[in-house]
Amino acid sequence: MKVLVIGSGGREHALAWSIAKSPRVSEVVCAPGNGGIASVARCVNVNQKDLGDLLRVVAAESPDLTVVGPELPLSLGLVDELRRRSLAVFGPTRAAAMLETSKSFAKRFMQRHNIPTAAYAVCSSHQEALDSLDLFHLPVVIKADGLAAGKGVLICNAKKEAEEAIEGLFNGKLLGSIEESIVIEEFLEGEEISFLLLSDGKHAAALVPAQDHKRIGEGDTGLNTGGMGVYSTDEMVDDQMRDWILHHIAQPTIDGMAAEETPFTGVLYCGLMMTARGPMVLEYNARFGDPETQAILMRLESDLVEALEACVEGRLSDTEFRWRKGASACVVASSEGYPGSYTNGRVITGLEEAARVPGVQIFHAGTSLVGGELLTSGGRVLGVTAAAADLRTALDLAYEAMKKVHFEGMYYRRDIGYRALKKK
Repeated sequence: MKVLVIGSGGREHALAWSIAKSPRVSEVVCAPGNGGIASVARCVNVNQKDLGDLLRVVAAESPDLTVVGPELPLSLGLVDELRRRSLAVFGPTRAAAMLETSKSFAKRFMQRHNIPTAAYAVCSSHQEALDSLDLFHLPVVIKADGLAAGKGVLICNAKKEAEEAIEGLFNGKLLGSIEESIVIEEFLEGEEISFLLLSDGKHAAALVPAQDHKRIGEGDTGLNTGGMGVYSTDEMVDDQMRDWILHHIAQPTIDGMAAEETPFTGVLYCGLMMTARGPMVLEYNARFGDPETQAILMRLESDLVEALEACVEGRLSDTEFRWRKGASACVVASSEGYPGSYTNGRVITGLEEAARVPGVQIFHAGTSLVGGELLTSGGRVLGVTAAAADLRTALDLAYEAMKKVHFEGMYYRRDIGYRALKKK
């Protein structure tokens, strides 16, 4: 069968890599892909912001299954259009994807269905937000309502800082676009967990958990990013807690969406805070996380394509997952200046030597292949990922490989997984 993957980042490289391993797959096509994805899939040009161009590529390729990676094509309604054409597509509809594309929708949805989350206020004007701010204790969380590439969440420790965040979101200076509404939330304390699950609209099947490192600086300091590294271990969530999350958060979310006549089919990312009051939802994403996908798929031993097809065909309850025991870790190499402005076109060297480190797979996030040379073409450039029997070994392998890679201005955090290692 032929599978088309939509997207161009590290998540899509991991998806294409995992899909290509299926004995049922004869060809993987990625639109638009990147310099690394070209090693496991045929890449074709597409404008991911243009629904018409996305539909053109699907029509030209005639895939047996289309897998939508990023959030933007979901928000454009790509899945809706492909379903109208009776084409097999993995991902939620535009209405179901509102769990991610609208923070206010997600908060109100959780309130309607008694899903544990932080206290909040949705504000549609600058003044309403300033008035609502007085209802919260500091620190407080200020969120852009719409998509913000992982950069629309601000934790404010002082009232003036919160007021400046509110002003920056409403006047467009903070994210480059004017927000029509924002969400103010109670600050939750605890450990963050990325809990991903597949759904066929009725059933939920959990993937192995992971923990992302959002901040640019070591010790979780500095600006928020799309993710600077992630790890996954068997110890993160025990069986009892996994079942609690499935029965009190995951399945109620799927049931609630079905009850509201917007069934959720695809992968649901539940960003959880493990608080003293129990797990609480920080946010939903309506697609695979990045870089969580890299670490998670390194541990998947069963056929990913079979699971994706089961979601599309409504038979997920019959699907079994097999996972590699132990741990995996992904360390992201970024361009100097990220998450702010950065320079593209830097030559990347050392990848072949790095890939020879046992247990390591390098996923490309922002690279391009020009004249036989791999060049940087994004803020997050590479995700050096390793799997091993334990977290310390997985991290050692990832960092050993990372030291062999070079491009001008390369930056990566050297403390991924530090909290878990400290506990041990």
